[in-house]
Amino acid sequence: MNEQNEKICLSCDRTDGQVPLLHLTFKDETKYICAQCLPVLIHKTHTLAEKLPGIEIISDKAD
Repeated sequence: MNEQNEKICLSCDRTDGQVPLLHLTFKDETKYICAQCLPVLIHKTHTLAEKLPGIEIISDKAD
C-alpha cells in the first residue's frame, strides 16, 4: 500500500473511491485489484510482475 494508505488497483491505479476493489495478499503484503483488471491478474500475470516482485509465472504451453 502507498504512504497515504490509499487502496489502489495494482494494475490501473484507480482508487476505491473510483471503482470497487478486491483485496488480496501476496508475500504477506496487502494488494488491491479492481474487477476490470482481475482478468489481467489471471491471464496476463507477467504484465504485473514488476508490481508483484517474486511472482511465479507459469507458462500455459505444454512442454
